[in-house]
Amino acid sequence: MRTIGRPGMSVRKAPAKTQTKQFESLRATELYCPRCKHSMPVRERLLLVLPEGEKYEYLCVRCGTSVGDRIAKGEPKPLIVY
Repeated sequence: MRTIGRPGMSVRKAPAKTQTKQFESLRATELYCPRCKHSMPVRERLLLVLPEGEKYEYLCVRCGTSVGDRIAKGEPKPLIVY
């Protein structure tokens, strides 16, 4: 293990295996709108349901321009073939 900090003060860095995840997914609340030329609040709209997850589109609340998208990956669902 490596120590960091000031001389005379020992602070140990946690090993990489014990570090926990800070977040699972991010959702945008504001994004830059090229039409409004400002950072604007956005509305999230479900666009597609894909095998790897759901695709969402971010729309500017002022003008309705699409300013981004994201794919929310859920738990994999078993494929049932008859």
